[in-house]
Amino acid sequence: MTAAPSSPAGDPVFAAFCAAGLWPGLGRRTAAELPGAGITTPDDVTADRLMKLPRVGRQRAERLFSSFLAAQPTYEVVGILVGAGLEAKLAAGVADALGPDAARRLRDDPWTLLALHGVTLRDADRLAIAVLSGADRQDSRRGRAIVGLTLRTATRDGHTVLPADLVVAALRAEGIADPAAAVVAAVESGEVLEHEPPEPEDPEDPEAEPDPALRTLSLARYGMAEEAVAEGVARLLASAERIADPASVRTVAKGLDKAQQDAVAQVLGAGVSLLTGGPGTGKSRTVAAVVKLLRAKGTDVALAAPTGRAAKRLEELTDHPAVTVHRLLGAQGTTGGFARNEEWPLDADVVVVDEASMLDVELTAALLEACPDGTHLLFVGDPAQLPSIGPGHVLGDLIDSGVVPVTELTTLYRQAEGGAIARLATAVRGGELPPVDSPDREVVVVPATGSAEAARRVVQLVTDSIPRALGIDPGSVQVVTPVHRGPAGTIELNKALKAQLNPGEGTVWGFDAGDRVVATANHLELEPTGFANGEVGVVTKTGDGTLDVAFASGPVTVTGKAMSDLRHGWAITVHRAQGSEWPGVVVVVPPEAGGMLSRPLIYTALTRAQNHLSIVHASGAALARAVHDVDVRPRRTRLAQLLAETIG
Repeated sequence: MTAAPSSPAGDPVFAAFCAAGLWPGLGRRTAAELPGAGITTPDDVTADRLMKLPRVGRQRAERLFSSFLAAQPTYEVVGILVGAGLEAKLAAGVADALGPDAARRLRDDPWTLLALHGVTLRDADRLAIAVLSGADRQDSRRGRAIVGLTLRTATRDGHTVLPADLVVAALRAEGIADPAAAVVAAVESGEVLEHEPPEPEDPEDPEAEPDPALRTLSLARYGMAEEAVAEGVARLLASAERIADPASVRTVAKGLDKAQQDAVAQVLGAGVSLLTGGPGTGKSRTVAAVVKLLRAKGTDVALAAPTGRAAKRLEELTDHPAVTVHRLLGAQGTTGGFARNEEWPLDADVVVVDEASMLDVELTAALLEACPDGTHLLFVGDPAQLPSIGPGHVLGDLIDSGVVPVTELTTLYRQAEGGAIARLATAVRGGELPPVDSPDREVVVVPATGSAEAARRVVQLVTDSIPRALGIDPGSVQVVTPVHRGPAGTIELNKALKAQLNPGEGTVWGFDAGDRVVATANHLELEPTGFANGEVGVVTKTGDGTLDVAFASGPVTVTGKAMSDLRHGWAITVHRAQGSEWPGVVVVVPPEAGGMLSRPLIYTALTRAQNHLSIVHASGAALARAVHDVDVRPRRTRLAQLLAETIG
């Protein structure tokens, strides 16, 4: 992650700071015009000088001057990074993670840089050589940081814990002579927790000792979150009182089968319950019956889902207000915390969370903390979908623990109505990839010989074939791909689709009015409604370094750092699409996706479509092989074990 060479004119740190977009309110075009106004060093930055820039009047000049002064902690970090030959853009993350004293903390311990996503050990070692006299590979700070890095890397694959032996092996691979001391230092720092192996359950050998090979380590935040989830579930199960007599289910039983009625009755009695099943099995109908019954009883119900689109769909199905989980909990965008917690709990008697497969362990812990004693919590989801982007396997662990009541719906109602999408999805969920039988073109398979042809087919489908043949507007068609790179990845497909659907120069950070965008992080602090990771919206207006975007959850004015967390959204990854549905979906499976294909990924992609699904298939036998043989890689977690120990 080395920095690009700076021009000899002016101050290289200042040039890198401006080019990296770290000066709040200074757009790319205005940054390029600074040298022309004689502004090439920090000392040149004055309101009067800034007024010499094109399109900058007194008011904006004063704002820019103030924002430059306020960004001094970040500027100091840029100086340290550039001095070590590293990219200036890392400075924003460093300043966010380490606070206003970031520069001093970085000089004291350059390996704290490893806390940032995308930073390698080589980068941190390079910084250490630049800022420490006599930097040493055996420095205890380095070993401690490698423990944290190893665990953080594992969380990107969804793991909340790792066997201690794997962490020790990673330390040895990086040349750490005393791995045990490094682990002890990481635990003593408070960043890492050590978990003893579970007690053996061998009735034939009551004196059997725990297996030391099962000792695990976790980042403290995830270890504590799993413990909080287990405690929260145990608390709600123990404190729940029956809301209504099971016989009252008859009042909403019309149209519900036995399993669906059982699910409604379960919510009335259990503090925590699960409702699972594939598409077309009636989960939504069951939830609507729950809401109808509870409202008739005068019971307060709160409905939520992880994404804005899923919340909107839940609201339409139940005729009852629904919000994102983050909004339900009063997410504090600037701190990452939640306003709703143990001290200010939710005031609903029953909380229903749809698309629960998307819940990571920290969000689930926050949700449970905000549910006071006596709350009934219903998780609704499909465990066959991809697990959460964040660490944990909450829905699967709740099911596997065996201590939470589960109703699985299996009867496919949409199949009887001839739904080709539901039939195909159900087959894939069971590990089969049948030939598509859809005379009405609800599902269409478009073969392609490679990525380039697949990309051309996608653009043709979105811009011409689907609107012309099926009457679905391009604005209601979403392209979903497993990959970012390559001709049929999100980056190139978005360029091609923008050129066809909304050509323009990208006046504000690459975006124009009319562009479709997707959020890649949560920014709920933005006015008036904020946005959540994975939400897709449309740019309605461009301003001076700002964008007005209409998301499903409401309109948002995007400014500052939040701008870098938007991408073009005509084509998005399967993970980003999860939790949302569109009238028309084009799923492209290019050859380069082969190694990452799995049954849950394919299944999640297919089930994003409501009325029409086009599958652009260019991966040959890899697609069928993935559906038949490749389940999602198991995640290492402690939650199922903790639930069984706490409740069982």
